[in-house]
Amino acid sequence: MGTASIHEGVRRMRFSSLLDRTEAKELTQAAASELLGINVRTFQRWAERFEAEGDDGLVDLRMGRRSPRRAPEEELERMLGLFRDKYADFTVKHFHEQLQKRHGYVLGYTVTKLALHAAGLVRKAPKRSAHRKKRPRRPLPGMLLHQDGSRHPWIEGLPAMDLIVTLDDATSEIYSMLLVEEEGTASTFQALGEVIGEHGLFCALYTDRGSHYFYTPKAGEKVSKTQQTQVGRALSHLGIEHIAAYSPQARGRSERMFGTLQGRLPKDLRLAGIRTVEAANAWLKAHYIAEHNAAFAIKAEQEGTAFVADRHEAWREALCVIEERTVANDNTIAWSGRRLQLPQSRLRPHFVKALVRVHAYPDGTVSVFLGPHRLARFAANGQQISPDAPQPGSVLGAVKDKPLRARKRASLTAPARAAVEIARVGAEKRASSRTKKPTRRANPAAVSMA
Repeated sequence: MGTASIHEGVRRMRFSSLLDRTEAKELTQAAASELLGINVRTFQRWAERFEAEGDDGLVDLRMGRRSPRRAPEEELERMLGLFRDKYADFTVKHFHEQLQKRHGYVLGYTVTKLALHAAGLVRKAPKRSAHRKKRPRRPLPGMLLHQDGSRHPWIEGLPAMDLIVTLDDATSEIYSMLLVEEEGTASTFQALGEVIGEHGLFCALYTDRGSHYFYTPKAGEKVSKTQQTQVGRALSHLGIEHIAAYSPQARGRSERMFGTLQGRLPKDLRLAGIRTVEAANAWLKAHYIAEHNAAFAIKAEQEGTAFVADRHEAWREALCVIEERTVANDNTIAWSGRRLQLPQSRLRPHFVKALVRVHAYPDGTVSVFLGPHRLARFAANGQQISPDAPQPGSVLGAVKDKPLRARKRASLTAPARAAVEIARVGAEKRASSRTKKPTRRANPAAVSMA
């Protein structure tokens, strides 16, 4: 017996009992109708039908009649077949989106979900736990960004990898997604560079307490406020506040987002035929991020943005690993098991014992600086990229911004002075008083003797 039939039987028994009590003047029709959850007029109609036809008068005339708006059985069978054959590991919402996108499906989400439940192909969602109050979102985009990584077998046939995601707290919009073998400083810099390069500088970054984000003197305790990692140093240099999360619940938005991605992204990558990390990262930027944001991003509470354009692109030299090295006697520095040879320079005859600064960028290239001057650039294999050195003001603009007169007065090293003197030969016309020797006047005594 179906649920509707059970409800019909209960309705008949309750109505019969309440009708007897109203006839015995124990209840009014208004009280009886309230107990049944109907209005007085409906109770009166039921009483008239019961008196005229008995129990048969209480039969719901709608029972057994098919609704004209009922979903076509053929379409439901097609949907169930597709789910069994191709989408058995999809969530109902994700499955419904793919049906509409790829199979011309027009039935609604609720009809689809109920049909899957009735067929036993999908379990009903468990009841939610006790109510938790969510932290209010920031009102403007760019006020707070979340960055986190999740290890999961994202690409079918490949081992588990880390997916690094950076999203906005105000809108849940994803700004950057990239797959890497292991989360670390380089992946963090690459993701932040993508965000700042496209949107600008933001106010604060919320992350876990991973060792590449924070230095923690003692495990489980608070992070150090004085010792910074490379990421902490870069964020501080750019004026971005770095906030540490002390529990997974504190990162609820990013945790829920990764739950959604783990259920959807591997299947979308499979449907797109993606088999390599390089292809996956290109596809994420070109297609997936926009589709995800269209489906899940929300509107910010206020109009406007908190992003600020970095006109001087200071982030390019901040979002990198920066370390100091002392130049050896052969004008080389040690870096990552290699010796990087510094080229000749007009700045000074040599750089032996000089303290230089090495910038290692996320793409594997390396630059060597002396103050604001870039002495050389090297590829990841240690080969020099640009032999032209130095490049005054290429980073900080310290020399470029000085007046021309001030640059001309700047002191030069001996080799630089020699080069300037060589360049000046024959370049300037001397005064006539300096080019002609003075004529000697004849000695009168010598003339007379002659």
